[in-house]
Amino acid sequence: MSSALKEMTRIEAVTFDLGKEKLRDLSVALHALTPQSNQTSWHILNPRGQHAVAVGVTVPVGIHIDGHVGYYCAGMNDGAVITIEGNAGPGVAENMMSGIVHVKGDASQAAGATAHGGLLIIDGNASARCGISMKGIDIVVKGSVGHMSAFMAQSGNLVILGDAGEALGDSLYEAKIFCAGTPASLGADCEEKTMTDEDRAILAALLERSGAKADVAAFKLYGSARTLYHFHVDNAGAY
Repeated sequence: MSSALKEMTRIEAVTFDLGKEKLRDLSVALHALTPQSNQTSWHILNPRGQHAVAVGVTVPVGIHIDGHVGYYCAGMNDGAVITIEGNAGPGVAENMMSGIVHVKGDASQAAGATAHGGLLIIDGNASARCGISMKGIDIVVKGSVGHMSAFMAQSGNLVILGDAGEALGDSLYEAKIFCAGTPASLGADCEEKTMTDEDRAILAALLERSGAKADVAAFKLYGSARTLYHFHVDNAGAY
């Protein structure tokens, strides 16, 4: 074990009880952190479904949230590893840039929306529009996802171990969707693709990183048919 790692293990977690303290004070404390700070581990108690918990963190710290959270938890995360021991409301990890967000329960709609990077892991199910307009994030959902997931997804990877709702990948750009279950329907311009060795390697790496127990061979790959990239009058009904 390196000296830096030994030093990190000696640092006690900062405990913040939202049942007694204000969410605004937590946000101020997290936003005041610098890369040189020794407060690298945070334990948040009694979130009680409050909104915008641990939003806008820009340093590589570990944050453990003990309970359910409301909307936009871990939004704009840039480098932190944030674990939610419960369910998450709409927009969890919205616009994330880097880092890891791990939801141990279910996630409501628009999980990982517009996110540019990082890894979002959802142990349960995700509701509608999971990964909407994703721009580079990797999302692994160990359950199923709702309708319009990966709508207008531009880049990144969405891995679904369960089923998908209607209009999966509607108006998709260059993101990849790996689904082991059955989509209710595919959206406009989304089609099944032949999986290459490179695709299998991407999927295998994401399954391993997320701790998901699944066989790569069980998945199908979906991507853009690229017929909506430019307006064509014959496709007007699909826009």
